[in-house]
This record gives sequence, C-alpha cells and structure tokens, in this order.
Amino acid sequence: MKVEVSKNALLRLMQRCQGVATKKSTMPALANVLIAADGDRLTASATDLFLSVTGSIDAEVKDGGAVALPARDVFERVRHMPDGPVSISTVGATTTIKAGGLARRYKVHGIPGDDFPALPAPPEGAQAMDLPVGALLWLMQRTAFSISGDETRAHLNSALLEADGDTLRMVSTDGHRLSKAERTVEGLGREATMLIPLKAVHELKRLLEEVPAARRDEETVTVKQGGHCAFFAINDVDFSVKLVDAQFPPYEAVIPEMSADPVRIHRDQLESAIKAVSVAASDKTGGVKLALSDGALRIEAETPDGSSFDEVPVDYNGLELAVGFSAKYILDVLAAIKDDDEVTLGLSGELDPAVVRPANGKGGDEYIAVIMPMRI
Repeated sequence: MKVEVSKNALLRLMQRCQGVATKKSTMPALANVLIAADGDRLTASATDLFLSVTGSIDAEVKDGGAVALPARDVFERVRHMPDGPVSISTVGATTTIKAGGLARRYKVHGIPGDDFPALPAPPEGAQAMDLPVGALLWLMQRTAFSISGDETRAHLNSALLEADGDTLRMVSTDGHRLSKAERTVEGLGREATMLIPLKAVHELKRLLEEVPAARRDEETVTVKQGGHCAFFAINDVDFSVKLVDAQFPPYEAVIPEMSADPVRIHRDQLESAIKAVSVAASDKTGGVKLALSDGALRIEAETPDGSSFDEVPVDYNGLELAVGFSAKYILDVLAAIKDDDEVTLGLSGELDPAVVRPANGKGGDEYIAVIMPMRI
C-alpha cells in the first residue's frame, strides 16, 4: 500500500477510531485500526466487537492494500506531523508514516489486514430511518448524563431510544434520577425501540457533534436495525453498536405528576445558588436542602465544619416544604438544559422526587427530569 493524504483529515479519522479500539481485550487485533486504500479513498475502521466505526477520506492512492496498525500509536504519530500531506507506505506488516517533503517519519509494526475482525453490516432489506442530526443530538445531550456507569446493570448502563410515530424519544436512568426527552420529527412515521449502551451513546454523540451546528437540522443520520445491532450512517462515517438485550425499567411509572404548585425559576440563578451552597456540603453525600416558603426558595447545606445558605426569589405562596437532594444531580439537569432561561421545579414532600422541566418548551420538544430525594 502506498498513499498520500491530508494530515488534518487523517487525524480526524484516527481520532474517531482510537475512541472505539480497545487494549483491554484478549484479542490484540482489537487494539488496531484497519487502514485500507482503494480507488481515491483511504478507509479506516475500528471495533471492540460491540462498537464499530468506519470512515473514509480523499486520498491519492498509488498502490492499494490494507494493514492493521495499533490505533493509539498511529493517532499519536499523525498528531505530531506538520500540517500538509502525509504519506503512508506499507511493506509486509511494517508501515512508514512520513511527512511530505520533510525528514520526519515513523515506522509502525502491525498485522495483515486480513487478520482484522470482520465488521457487522446491516442486513439486506433493512428499513432505513432518517433522523435529523440535530434532533438525535438534542435527545442525547439531555439524557446521557443520567445513564448509569455500572456495567453490571446493563438495563441501566444504557439509554432507551424509541421512535413512536412522529415522536423521537430517549430515556435514561441510573436508579437515582431519570431524564426523558422527546422531539417531534414531522413525517418520521416509524416504530422502533433500541437500548444503546453508554459507551456507544458517548461515541455517537461525538460523531453528531462533528456536524457544524448550522447544518444539524438539515443533515440526517440514517439508522437501520438488524438482529441485535443498530447501524448509523452520518456523511462518510458508518457506526454500529450491539444493542443491549435487557428490559428497560417502566419509566412512565416512576415519573410523578407535577406538583400542584410548581415554581418557576431563572435557571442561571438556581444554578449559581446551588453551586455556591454545595461548596460547604458534605464531601460524602454532596447533599443540599431546598426549602420553599412564601416568595423564596432557600438552598442550604450544613456539616460539622460549617454551613452555607442562599436564597432565590420565586412566585410561591403554598405550603412550606424542605427536601434534600444531591447538588450534583440538580446541576447535571441544569447543565443539560442550559439553553433554557427558566425552569419549573416541582416539589411535593420530603420523601417525594423533584420534577424539573424547561419553563418555555419549544413546539414539539418535551423534557422532564426526575431526581430522587435524600436524607440530610
């Protein structure tokens, strides 16, 4: 194989692949990236047998071929190349990466391309579902934070993606909090359900974020489902994931009705107050107490070493309430809806969860977060 490509284009390609390749597996090949040149394109692929990613870039191909090289090593070497053309040439399983016109070069030892694991592909005839990039990214940005990091609980270490007619929905929970986001996609008219593992959510989110913000509502991601896998195609990138075979919790049953008298609060004011008060919260629990009374929401924390207090004005004249919550859980929700100026907070009692929503939802968009209380 002998090929010349743009350094910056190659670096983006390697960055995508090294996020999927893994060194933890007992299969050494999975730490590699498969680099193949054919026609006028260079293609790179990586997999950990659960996730797979393939991307391609323009290239001047002098001799075609394929080789599998350590993903992290290639990424680091390309990163240290100067801007401009980079040449890649392979003799056997030894590859030379050289900066065009300069003395800088690296030699990397790999394995033959034929020894790289086969990548999954969507079955013939699989129905395609075209989703606006902006819609899918919007759902992920508002739910990824509440996916459990506990890999032994597969049903919580994943996010539920549903298409229900023209409604696209994503839900996640770690057992202590839950977030649900919905967006109307006109003309979608599909029914689909898939449980996407946490690592795949993060990698797919990164791919969607590569699309410039101004084009996210115009460009689409094509989704296909076959067997136990889901396949996502975004421009010149193909991404696949082995879906979680588990039962997601019945989320509708744990979403409480909004309290009878929810309060409307400026998001920035609430975030600032909770951040300030949580400085003095317990290192172990990070808990703060929210107390509602006429005209004010008080936020306070107390430990043997001291206490902290702040107050946010609200339009409220109901019963006095005081409930403890993890400051981090509330701040995570507020960060997820940072584009909203105001939120509504529903509190019902000291043993009841809090319900947080944007106060001014856009047409077709719906978001709700549920946070379980804690004793302080």
